[in-house]
Amino acid sequence: MKTRTVQSGLPPLDQLIQGLRLGDNVVLQVGHLEEYAYFAVPFAKQAIREERRCLYVRFASHDPVLKAMPGLAIREVNPQAGFDAFSSEVHNIIETEGKEAFYVFDNLSALVGEWATDELLANFFQITCPYLFELDTVAYFALIRGQHSYGAVARIRDTTQVLIDIYSIKGQMYVHPLKVWDRYAPQMFLPHVMQGPVWPPLFQNDDPNLAALEASSRMPLQNMVKSTAPWESLYEKLKEHMLEGRDSAEETSELAALKHELSRMLIGSHPEFNRLVDAYLDLEDLMAIRERMIGSGRIGGKAAGMLLARRILLAGEGAGTVDFSQVLEPHDSFYIGSDVFFTFLVNNDLFRLRLQLSRSVQLGLSEFEEVERRFLAGRFPEEIMEQFRHMLDYFGEAPIIVRSSSLLEDSFGNAFAGKYRSEYCANQGSLEQRLEAFLRAVKLVYASAINPDAMAYRRERGLGENDELMAILVQRVSGLPYGDYFFPPLAGVAFSRNLYAWTDRIDTAKGMIRLVFGLGTRAVNREGNDYPRMIAVSHPQLRPEFGRKIVKYSQWEIDLLDLAANQFVTKPLKEVLKGRDYPHLHLFASLLADDYLHDPVSARLETTSQTLVLTFNNLLKKTPFVSVLDEMLTRLEKAYGHPLDTEFTAFVNGSGDIRVNLLQCRPMRVPGTVQPVKIPENIPASRILFRSGRTISGGVISGIRYILYIDPRQYAAMESPDLKKSLGRIVGMLNVHPRLSGEKILMMGPGRWGSSNADLGVNTSYADINNAAALVELALEEAGHVPEVSYGTHFFLDLVESQIIYLPVYPDDPEAEFNSAFFENLPNLLLDLLPEAGKFQKVARIFDLPVQTSGCHAKVIADPQSQRAICYLD
Repeated sequence: MKTRTVQSGLPPLDQLIQGLRLGDNVVLQVGHLEEYAYFAVPFAKQAIREERRCLYVRFASHDPVLKAMPGLAIREVNPQAGFDAFSSEVHNIIETEGKEAFYVFDNLSALVGEWATDELLANFFQITCPYLFELDTVAYFALIRGQHSYGAVARIRDTTQVLIDIYSIKGQMYVHPLKVWDRYAPQMFLPHVMQGPVWPPLFQNDDPNLAALEASSRMPLQNMVKSTAPWESLYEKLKEHMLEGRDSAEETSELAALKHELSRMLIGSHPEFNRLVDAYLDLEDLMAIRERMIGSGRIGGKAAGMLLARRILLAGEGAGTVDFSQVLEPHDSFYIGSDVFFTFLVNNDLFRLRLQLSRSVQLGLSEFEEVERRFLAGRFPEEIMEQFRHMLDYFGEAPIIVRSSSLLEDSFGNAFAGKYRSEYCANQGSLEQRLEAFLRAVKLVYASAINPDAMAYRRERGLGENDELMAILVQRVSGLPYGDYFFPPLAGVAFSRNLYAWTDRIDTAKGMIRLVFGLGTRAVNREGNDYPRMIAVSHPQLRPEFGRKIVKYSQWEIDLLDLAANQFVTKPLKEVLKGRDYPHLHLFASLLADDYLHDPVSARLETTSQTLVLTFNNLLKKTPFVSVLDEMLTRLEKAYGHPLDTEFTAFVNGSGDIRVNLLQCRPMRVPGTVQPVKIPENIPASRILFRSGRTISGGVISGIRYILYIDPRQYAAMESPDLKKSLGRIVGMLNVHPRLSGEKILMMGPGRWGSSNADLGVNTSYADINNAAALVELALEEAGHVPEVSYGTHFFLDLVESQIIYLPVYPDDPEAEFNSAFFENLPNLLLDLLPEAGKFQKVARIFDLPVQTSGCHAKVIADPQSQRAICYLD
């Protein structure tokens, strides 16, 4: 136990509280800053006299508490960077200074002006105070009395070691210790008059000083119940304006300023988002967000994008033939504010863990599973729990989805596609059963903020120190019950630009749709043997496949909610549709008979035994589905001034009308204009490594030093599924290996990289391949591996954002070239780099080209216009 006594610089104070001790955090509740300086200045001077390290942490705009003096180190920290970055920087200072440093902090109340809520102020203190205590420091803090909620002050009181009230009344100062940890003396916790060498206590009812104190209404329960933090005070002001209908010029100007401030509290301060918010969201929209919010803070990028896109479409600007007020489904979403995330971290001792993991190079799967277990064991404050219950009462047993909506997510330049979790809740059973499932979903989304893919993505884009708080969007699942199942008939992703034009007839400016039957998870992930329908908006009936291959490259399983089992499941399509009486099924399915595929003429399919194949042909030919999405994408791109990526569900009624639920809208990363490239035709065959005739992305990569080659035949021969999955970890270790750092690497392997099914391709995540310059998917028919043209999946968006060239290569294609002898005969350096990877040396081969080929590097040239690519030794 820490018992070493420290002098405060004020002997009467030392006598009153039996001195300071190493580890003490001292919070002074004051009426004004001069009262704080009265205590802080002697403390700093005493520390300097004793030759202690004394630091002044400066972050507020108020006058300095301490002036520059010999022996005082001043550290400036910017709270405008946000809670996360600010707290991390303060912790870095504390870590650097180490044990027995002495601190004076600026007025904590100033942080509320930057962060809008008392919640974050209390969170900051609750994570900083214990760290200071561990290091045997002594630190002074100030709070302005009467400006903070009782709950926030109570959390600070519970955390600190010393809490003292300071008052000035008619020129006389008073001190009242409220908490002094592990010390006690008679009369210690009475008010004292600050006069003379010993401050006398006040306890006689007829003492005029005590009467003056009582007259000042100093009781904290009276003064601190109602916070003056902007989050509460601004909301109350806006409600007054709206109720009273004030419309004078002065009041209209004030209202505009208040609306501007509220929008920044809810949405953030990104210039592009702010432009859209100011143009399309009115005060009623913002107040509606505030009134459906659990906790405080911001709603995050995903929620903001969804709301903005809906308002843009309903505004009707540049209106075409579609009335979106008749097309868009209404939404009744709830928002869990970003402050709730940090309160959860702080209350469950997870903040320091998150800070430590953000500095690690790469978190392994087993380590992250332990992180998830820590999050799942966490608890929420009862106040938040009660709001969760009210929300679940509102939804009843309607299925819901808990979606990540972090502050950086779905922003301009940073999509974070698929990096954070979304969790479906079938939401069946009693309130307590539904609450348990909902809490699990929220905690898993919170844990995903530090999953390996997300951390790699942030580091790669220089976002490691940015304020990344996790808000959550809770949405009603769009769909219809069908027996025990619940799912939408149509779901997918739609892009305002088409980067995958498989024929020059396609207009790349008109966009592309990736469509599935059932929940949209199969549209954004690479799943099993399933393939969504790829629709070029300019030519919707064109397909990249033809003939019998249409059947092969179709969707055969459906993601849905099983209401009886109360869970998300994947089912074979033929099992779900065995009755063939699903509404409007003839619009979604074609019939296969004797290897001939034909579209139903009748809406009744119950009587046929022919195989159903999801082609959506009649939907595209007989309904306005594509024209509605085309106009939606056109309007949104015009308003944003930027290409867009959207997620949606859709329905068709008996009249063929389309109803759309727009779930998400975010800026889409479009690769920079690729200068016309020419595929060289005179490269000697001995130098060619491979050619591809199905290129999607283009560019030129010179100076490739390393090639990682996963042998398709050896991979197919691996009998252990666990061993196949472990191979992805080997790829990830090479991806961040120090010897490969800063060098260009070409990764090649069978089937679908990033597939959830290791039998179909290398089971990697984004964090395992993000340093590759190019990624090649090999389709060797005898090994049963087929690349998926994965444009539109989260995986493909990762490659586009990271400017990784993606090339499918078909070695068995007569028009392709593949130098298999080169990859099979060059010595393998795997064990030199990873001695522990012995069981993978037959399947995973890595080459250092300049060392092993007399100074040569590899070069890739890919031309998306001709859909040709070549890789050769340069």
